[in-house]
Amino acid sequence: QVQLAESGGGLVQAGGSLRLSCAASGRTGSRYTLAWFRQAPGLEREFVAGILWSDGTTSYADSVKGRFTISRTNAKNTAYLQMDSLKPEDTAVYYCAIDLSNTPIVRVAPGPYDYWGRGTQVTVSS
Repeated sequence: QVQLAESGGGLVQAGGSLRLSCAASGRTGSRYTLAWFRQAPGLEREFVAGILWSDGTTSYADSVKGRFTISRTNAKNTAYLQMDSLKPEDTAVYYCAIDLSNTPIVRVAPGPYDYWGRGTQVTVSS
């Protein structure tokens, strides 16, 4: 079993910044992918960013490239999503998820991810 706990969401004005955290606990092993997804009302869950825990390889959705940065702290089993230059269209519930399959690439579909956090709300006002 793996548990994921997100924190750091909130309300921010357009152009502002937020940092989300995702702490993983349980039987993660050392070769997994941790990713952030988001879901806005009425829309499907979409990939935002992901990181291969073994070597730090990252991947981003085109909509957030250059604005969001995913990083990790191995010692704390924690991943972060630094979100800068936020836009109203970034408003969504943000979820972290873990893919335990030891894949060599960051997978962008939600289906392969084994465990999910409960989500944290991010609201960007115009």
